[in-house]
Amino acid sequence: MPLDPQVVAYRAARAAAGTPPLYTRTLAEARAADLAAIRAGGGDVEPVHEVRDTHVPGPAGDIPVRVHRPTGGGPMPTLLYFFGGGWTLGSVDTADGICRRLANATPCQVVTVGYRLAPEHPFPAAVHDCHAATAWIAAHPAEFGADPRRLVVGGDSAGGNLAAAVTLLARADGPRLAGQLLVYPNTDQRAERTPAADEDPMLFNRHSVAWYRGHYLPDPADETHPLASPLLADDLSGLPPALVVTAEYDPLREEGERYAQRLREAGVPTRTSRYDGMIHGFFAMPGVFDAGRRAQDEAAAFLRERFALPDPADTDAGRPGVTVAGGPADG
Repeated sequence: MPLDPQVVAYRAARAAAGTPPLYTRTLAEARAADLAAIRAGGGDVEPVHEVRDTHVPGPAGDIPVRVHRPTGGGPMPTLLYFFGGGWTLGSVDTADGICRRLANATPCQVVTVGYRLAPEHPFPAAVHDCHAATAWIAAHPAEFGADPRRLVVGGDSAGGNLAAAVTLLARADGPRLAGQLLVYPNTDQRAERTPAADEDPMLFNRHSVAWYRGHYLPDPADETHPLASPLLADDLSGLPPALVVTAEYDPLREEGERYAQRLREAGVPTRTSRYDGMIHGFFAMPGVFDAGRRAQDEAAAFLRERFALPDPADTDAGRPGVTVAGGPADG
């Protein structure tokens, strides 16, 4: 399909404004611009019953976390959400809009993990922070009002990569996870796998991928490590059921869909939803792209399935409306 008309308009606006690619800016400029762009594209900020910032112990000190809790008492099913930004940009602030909406739409508690960023803290710092936060909350559920039997990990882009990596660590060392939500995840860090023709400077492209990878993986030998490239793990069996969301015009689409196929081949119930005409980043921008809102609704429906929550009567979340590749999830 051609680019969605909303993507065409978005690209034209960026070109008219002379917006430089993030990979041409200093690190400080890129971090500030990334947050500003997400806030501008996120739409209205949804109120949530409770939002609080706290921390959990990590391998190199305290890890900041932000807790989004909808109305309701007692232990809640909980999504551990890892923000995107190429392991280099991002914070609990950049994921705030996504987490508010998922908390309300599911409903469930959403905890965003403020893992350490590259290049100050290269691979595998972020992976171990995310796993440590997940394990801590599972082991201390009363501190967060969490139901330790209903924990899901998820994230977008680099956050999806981290969520996939955490499932590999959790399979070996715990905790037990009920699902994984992977939104256009990086799954194969080998440089030669990046599409060579993806050059559009107004959109996320192969240069973006290389810039982030260079910060996160300064040692090229780490590109094939399973915690950096989950697609290259020898064995994916026994991992939690997955929803993998991809965008048609995204240099990460193929590797995300190949990872979903490998999960299915390993016996993991997995659904892949490709959003035609869309680009990398659309999930975080429901104020610009209608497909971003639909994808967030689909994510909430997946979470309800994994948490065994009733489907609200007034929503069509999870109904057909996107291209589904590879068949439905069956668990």
